[in-house]
Amino acid sequence: RPFHVEPTNIVSVNDDMQRVTDEASAMNKRIHYYSRLTSPADRALIAPDHVLPAPDEIYVYSPLGTAFKVDSCTDGYGKNSSLVTIFMIWNTMMGTSILSIPWGIKQAGFTSGIILILLMGILTLYCCYRVVKSRQMIPLTDTSNWEFPDVCKYYFGSFGQWSSLLFSMVSLAGAMVVYWVLMSNFLFNTGKFIYNFVHDINVTDIVPGTNGSNKVICPSAASGHPPQNRSVMFSSGNRTGFELFEEWWDKSQTVPFYLIAVLLPLLNLKSPSFFAKFNVLGTVSVVYLVFMVTVKAAHLGIHLEFNWFTENEFFVPEFRILFPQLTGVLTLAFFIHNCVITLLQNNRNQENNVRDLSIAYFLVGLTYLYVGVIIFASFPSPPLSKECIEQNFLDNFPSDDIMSFIARIFLLFQMMTVYPLLGYLARVQLLRQFFGNAYPSLFHVLILNLAIVGAGVTMARFYPNIGGIIRYSGATCGLAFVFVYPSLIYVISLHRAGQLTWPALIIHIFIILLGLANLIAQFLL
Repeated sequence: RPFHVEPTNIVSVNDDMQRVTDEASAMNKRIHYYSRLTSPADRALIAPDHVLPAPDEIYVYSPLGTAFKVDSCTDGYGKNSSLVTIFMIWNTMMGTSILSIPWGIKQAGFTSGIILILLMGILTLYCCYRVVKSRQMIPLTDTSNWEFPDVCKYYFGSFGQWSSLLFSMVSLAGAMVVYWVLMSNFLFNTGKFIYNFVHDINVTDIVPGTNGSNKVICPSAASGHPPQNRSVMFSSGNRTGFELFEEWWDKSQTVPFYLIAVLLPLLNLKSPSFFAKFNVLGTVSVVYLVFMVTVKAAHLGIHLEFNWFTENEFFVPEFRILFPQLTGVLTLAFFIHNCVITLLQNNRNQENNVRDLSIAYFLVGLTYLYVGVIIFASFPSPPLSKECIEQNFLDNFPSDDIMSFIARIFLLFQMMTVYPLLGYLARVQLLRQFFGNAYPSLFHVLILNLAIVGAGVTMARFYPNIGGIIRYSGATCGLAFVFVYPSLIYVISLHRAGQLTWPALIIHIFIILLGLANLIAQFLL
């Protein structure tokens, strides 16, 4: 119909022009962000073709190496709705830590475990809020393109720049080591399931366990029976072939080395962006784990007995001195502080950042709490002790369990697609700092990747304890990005503005001391 010049139409036109301007600004910011991650010669992260989304789709990136597409959730101008922003944060934080939450609750005690999940969620959310506000408190004309490492460099100079790089590498290295250990575990159990199914072999592991169709096992009770995959065979077509398979398909002796043939060539690719398309598997895996936990609990029932300070044969006390092991895991479980600015900068309504961040943290904590509590409560005690809960709770289900087999398949494929992305980010952050180029030569990249793979294989071979790896790396990188830097930056900002008070100073010094105590406790308990 004809266009009538009315005040409402003028406002509409101005709004459209402003949205186009915002679109160009958002595009420039994202191009600037990509260009700072890599050198001009390396096109892997420089303004990809889909950096400006089509009206019906949006591509979401995170510095942790995840990328996924969300359909019909954007306004078509490069801005995300609150729903998409919340999902981005939830998807980025949900990681391998979820597999160790039940073990952490067991280490802390059921009641203290629930309390610690709630308290750590609130504390890390507050520190994350301080990270988001840190850039806004800098008295410069334009800091819109800054990330948190830039903020650290502004306040602490070259020390802030290099220390943030160091702790970022600690988080990446820890994640890659945990991935290698888990991929070895999942590949071992998957191969064992397939071999037994194809050869019609009925195997009973030499471990205590429950009877029935929903079997739960206690691998730690059989730790004196090496190798870990040793079994008693009740019926098979070829005993010699079975023994040969067990010799060459060992969880710690051989399988970690088999992964090298697949993953090392992928790490040497100049651009692993193809694998970002499969990141949706991470969301599918988490949803399936929640579904599996619910089904298992429905069949196993609830097995709880409250012993506040004493331990008996089947149950653990409600409060245990080992609780810092859970806080170490939770520090990494709630860790998003080094990339939260990036995730929030394209939120359509910036005034909703705090609300959306709080909702995302609530959903993450609820997911961790649900999986941890349900697994702990439904673990069949008696006949098994709660001490049998493994650092990877999937290890409490035998390799021939169908639902666990599907979960391991999902997680194995998802981790094999994310691993090259994590390796690429480690390469970009490290080699560019020393050589000015993320791919100086194949020799440089190969040496770095051999070191990364070697660390993963070594840990899978000699220390395949993901709970321990997660809590050590989480407490280390969390000390800087969660506790120290956000608190110090806030205190310095208040001091420079002449607004620092004694209560604010004492509270944030206490937060720093909590982070330091959390790290020290990991090596004492």
